[in-house]
Amino acid sequence: MQTLASLTLTPGPDAVTQALGWLETVGEQARWPTRTTFKLSLCLDEALSNIVMYGFKHAAGDSGTGVIRLAVHQDAQHVLLDLYDNGVPYDPTQQMPRDLDSSIEDAEIGGHGLRLMRHYLLDIQYQHTGAENHLRMTAASETEAGRA
Repeated sequence: MQTLASLTLTPGPDAVTQALGWLETVGEQARWPTRTTFKLSLCLDEALSNIVMYGFKHAAGDSGTGVIRLAVHQDAQHVLLDLYDNGVPYDPTQQMPRDLDSSIEDAEIGGHGLRLMRHYLLDIQYQHTGAENHLRMTAASETEAGRA
């Protein structure tokens, strides 16, 4: 498994935008099909938005203590996207997605990110070791000719 790139971020309002730009650049350099970049970007956006919004609430005003690290690995069959953070422990793999709304009138915003992630990814794994969360998202490696 080859490591393509890594990035370290400080949690904050620009972290998600920076990470998505970085992932797009990695995808361009690795010559991923548009679909691969799309599904990984969507999943990264969902996971990282939740980490930034909820994982570091306890550290509000405590600048410099929060760290988020990202790494992308790839082999012939898989692309792995690892997220590490030292925020509040939270295992999204143990959560059940909110039920689908029965009508547009009843629809509420939010609660469907995990459903999207499970749709686009082959696997999602979570570990908490010491003071660090580790979320690993695994997607199929795709080619333009043969989509996985």
